[in-house]
This record gives sequence, C-alpha cells and structure tokens, in this order.
Amino acid sequence: MHFDITTAIGMLGGVFYLASHYMKDMVPLRVLALASSALLLVFSVLHTHFDIAEMIILPEFILNSILLPINAKRLVEIIRLTKQIEQATVESPVSEWLLPHMHLRKHKGGEVLFRKGDVADEILYVASGRLKLEGINHFIGPGELIGEIGLFSPEKVRTLTVTCETDCELYQMTDEQIYRLYYQNPKLGFFFMRLIVERLLRDVKRSAIEPGTV
Repeated sequence: MHFDITTAIGMLGGVFYLASHYMKDMVPLRVLALASSALLLVFSVLHTHFDIAEMIILPEFILNSILLPINAKRLVEIIRLTKQIEQATVESPVSEWLLPHMHLRKHKGGEVLFRKGDVADEILYVASGRLKLEGINHFIGPGELIGEIGLFSPEKVRTLTVTCETDCELYQMTDEQIYRLYYQNPKLGFFFMRLIVERLLRDVKRSAIEPGTV
C-alpha cells in the first residue's frame, strides 16, 4: 500500500473515531469525534482529488458531513452547560441551563403536589405561583427548586406535604432525566450536592423551618 499524507490523514481519522468509543467523559468523546469527522472529510477530499461529483457520493463523506455539525453542536452545549453549572449557586436562576431539559406542568391553587411519605422521583422548578410546605409555615416561590433533597436522600421519600397555594407553573425533571444529564456532564452531581448543602445552611440561618425538608 502506498503510504502518503492522504492515507495518514484517513488512518488518523479512523484512530480518533475508535478512541472516541473508549471515552467515558463526554467532552473528550465529542472532541475526538469532531476531529475524526474533520479528518475523514479531508481524506475524502484528497482521495477524490477534489472531484466534487465523486466526493458527494462517497458514504464516508456524506456520513461525516452530517456528524461534524452534530458533534460540534453537542460539544458547545456541554461546555456551556459545564460553565453554567460551575457558576450556579442556590440563588442562581436555572432557567437558562436546566429548564431546556425539564417539562412544564400546570397546577391549580389548593392542589396537593405531593404528600409526606410519597416516593421522591423528581425535582421541580417554580416558574410562577407559590407552594406551601404544610406544617412548617414555609413557602416556595418563583425561581426556586424543590424536591432535590428528597430525590437524593437514601430513602427517596418526601418528608413534607406540599400544596399549591396559588395556580402554579412548574418545570419537572425526573430522576431518570437527571441521571442521563449527569452522564453527559458529571459536574451536575456536584451542583446538586452544593445546592443541597447551601439550601440546608440557608434554612438553618433563617430558622424558618424545623429539621426535615422536601
């Protein structure tokens, strides 16, 4: 086999493609996949000697032309999400980075959102309205998350009953969705741990509620 620069580029693209399948972190996975698509596109161009008619019918050219923008888009999304997670605190609005992964729910005033002892399998973000934590005279308003502590507790049960004091719009994320997002970006787990600690410290300072939270 005649080994030249074109062959080297094609082989390097193949190596990057194979290496991407062994990556557990999504950022290097996307970087390798992006580099692989770019190199294999260059290989297709050189291999066909810039013959566009021949180039556009090559399966690898078509495939990598599709994969290149997809991997670039995913890489940018992951990097942006990572930066937003790193900067997020308990007081940070989540609308810009978490809401795209959540689903909107609407509830009427007086409706019970969940009861003490229910299985905790989701977190909720309050977009509008007000929630009441029954028994402790505490309220959750727009811009706040609720349910993360119960979700990550060993028992995974609600420790309080929560009702909608007014009509509410809530964004929901299930534990399965969180796990998928965590796989894409493990730093999400550290964000939730920090969120829980900061929430507990804030509640202690306010002395507004008794031990136990939702």
